[in-house]
Amino acid sequence: MGVLLIVVAAVWGAGTGLVLPRAAHRFSVEPGEPWSANCPAGHPITGAWGGWLGRSVCPATEPAPEQTTAPPTAPAAEPIPPAQHATPCGTYGPNTPTVSTAAALICAALAAAAGGPHPETVVWVLLTPVAVLLTLVDYRVHRLPDVLTLPLAAALAVLLGVAALLPAATGSWPTALLGGPALGAVYLVLFLINPAGMGFGDVKLALALGVALGWYGWQILLTGAFVGLLYGAVYGLGMVVLRRAGRRTAIPLGPFMLGGACTGLLLGAFAAS
Repeated sequence: MGVLLIVVAAVWGAGTGLVLPRAAHRFSVEPGEPWSANCPAGHPITGAWGGWLGRSVCPATEPAPEQTTAPPTAPAAEPIPPAQHATPCGTYGPNTPTVSTAAALICAALAAAAGGPHPETVVWVLLTPVAVLLTLVDYRVHRLPDVLTLPLAAALAVLLGVAALLPAATGSWPTALLGGPALGAVYLVLFLINPAGMGFGDVKLALALGVALGWYGWQILLTGAFVGLLYGAVYGLGMVVLRRAGRRTAIPLGPFMLGGACTGLLLGAFAAS
């Protein structure tokens, strides 16, 4: 049963990972701008759910430049009409195989750490694609859209409430509900102390991560939160050492918060199994 759950989780991660790059491209805009409706070449993005669901491959074609003169060794020939040698616009957004593989590995790791069928594991695996999408968007444009962070917090609270009613649940729903506001308050204080060091989107993301980590108790919540900040500090220090950033250069904190939360969930699931 355990192996089957890991395989199913990996397939879910890989499958959803195939459609995340398109959504990441569309969400990767500056604050105040509408979500991107075109590929980088300017072609409209169409498809299911208003163009949000699908692979990040533009079906439009671009005409290749016409050859106005023939090579010296070849006889003169009429130019080929552009429509006959048009080339596909191509892919856009984050690398799809990389995203799909990463999502599959994360889902498989969460399922493996649980050590058996636990209802909260379904919640972690089900919502992993949202976490991966937030990571991609924040890394690309230093932004965590409210349309993703706030529904994620609400979905975690509701789904964990359902999980708490089912057999084999290993966490505490009341602690999860308290963990969200608690971690959100901590990040709000950090934001007020140093607004240049993090965005308000990080505060909203902390609400969701606090709910998830709080499921396994306060110790896991503190561990996951601390590890996330540690990941971010190590990354920032590495960028400074490599001279790719200065001490005041802003870094996307969301990916490291999510990485710390994933670490905390793995530890919590392993300890509870």
